[in-house]
Amino acid sequence: MAKILHVISSPRGEASNSIKLGNAIIDKIKEQHSEVAVTVRDLTKGPFPHLEEAHLNAFFTPVEQHTDENKEAIRHSNEAIKEIFDADILVIDAPMYNFGIPSTLKSWIDHIARAGITFRYTAEGPEGLIKGKKAYLAVTTGGVYSSGPMASADFVAPYLRAVLGFVGVTDVTVNRAEGFAMPDLQAEALQKGIDNITL
Repeated sequence: MAKILHVISSPRGEASNSIKLGNAIIDKIKEQHSEVAVTVRDLTKGPFPHLEEAHLNAFFTPVEQHTDENKEAIRHSNEAIKEIFDADILVIDAPMYNFGIPSTLKSWIDHIARAGITFRYTAEGPEGLIKGKKAYLAVTTGGVYSSGPMASADFVAPYLRAVLGFVGVTDVTVNRAEGFAMPDLQAEALQKGIDNITL
């Protein structure tokens, strides 16, 4: 059975183009597997807190020394990391907000990037500890950022590739739906993105 973790970061619900693209990616994956289990992590319905002193203290305190306060502060992080390790495939919806990812997605990343758990430093440099996972990015944008004059302003796909690679998820495929704010492209933007899905 293929286990998929679907990470949602758009607050637009059924109107969200990134969610629609992410769901379409999952539908394509289902066509290739006889059995699929999908876990949905909707970061807008259960947002992860921005990192504060309590979280950082818990991250860097040995587990055997954790207080009740440490355990509560680290709960979100532990849950998110377990979901990733339990999954075979990650589908991450990433609408572009002001050239970057939504803050909900950034908070989730801050909770999953944990020294000694999802990555470690070695004499040869950092090593990601999340092994053997496949990730698909569902990137949606108002303009066109995959090529052309605005490509240098795409900080969504390159950032997610970098941070996923840092924790060991190096097999990353980017699927895009672009031009939702452009009158000549918006009507076909979603369908074109779905038609061009690559697995």
